[in-house]
Amino acid sequence: MRFSQPKREESSLGISIAPLIDIVFLLLIFFMLTSHFEIISGIDISLPDILEKGPDRSADNIVLALDRTGNCYLQGEKVSLKNLHLRLKEMSKEKRIGLMLQADKDVRHGLVVSIMDLAKDAGVSSIIIAAQWEPEKVY
Repeated sequence: MRFSQPKREESSLGISIAPLIDIVFLLLIFFMLTSHFEIISGIDISLPDILEKGPDRSADNIVLALDRTGNCYLQGEKVSLKNLHLRLKEMSKEKRIGLMLQADKDVRHGLVVSIMDLAKDAGVSSIIIAAQWEPEKVY
């Protein structure tokens, strides 16, 4: 003989976790897609500190990095000073270019000035010197 079992009613107080997991994953995807990642070159340089931050125009410029030993890296590729002049001249023929100079704070001042002079001679329209801004630091 079969006895009928009473049907269980779902409690209206219980919270289903599946929609919550879906919302969390959607939020995670949203934040991953909208976050801004700073692309840093693989060159180990220590930028000098500044007090006031200027406008960020890094997207419009080509990047030239100088490490503490005086090696030059144009867009991440090591170049000599002679080749640097030729490459900058070629780039400035195609369009108006700006140069972002990321020099280590321990690089000789004379080398930085000579590279700035070399870039102007090659036809670079503007030179921006990169620095590290620390808003909490007070002099």
